[in-house]
Amino acid sequence: MNALKIIFINLFFMLFHAQVSGQAFKLEELAGFNRLDMAAFKTEIKKHQYKYYDKTESPAFVLYEYESPDYTYKIGKFEYTEEKSEDRIEFSFKDKKDHDIYLKAVLGAGYKQTEKGKIITGETYVDYFRNKSQIRIVMPATEQDNYTILVFK
Repeated sequence: MNALKIIFINLFFMLFHAQVSGQAFKLEELAGFNRLDMAAFKTEIKKHQYKYYDKTESPAFVLYEYESPDYTYKIGKFEYTEEKSEDRIEFSFKDKKDHDIYLKAVLGAGYKQTEKGKIITGETYVDYFRNKSQIRIVMPATEQDNYTILVFK
């Protein structure tokens, strides 16, 4: 009986630790964050125990960034002043396994690869479209850089 209690206690703590330590999001969740206004996004992301990381403002946009509790993931929401179609969510991570899972999810959701290119900082990207929805996956230029998924409005 004691062994059973110990097993359940260990299982509880393992599940609790997995819930508290970083959290990746499903594609649908990332798209959902994009539909929220900034105030609602901040409230929602804090429910996932992400912590404020940085704010960037310019005349063209506002960006709020948050980190997961274990610093594994970073999520940012851009809101553009004039061109609302540029609003987007940026989700960054280091693990190639996460990249492979997201790529499989993008293709499985019916997105089609449309364009490849390089961004100003040298990283390569691939764009995927489904109807009017766009997702961009940016590959790291070096091992120290992150993979990034951009989900456009």
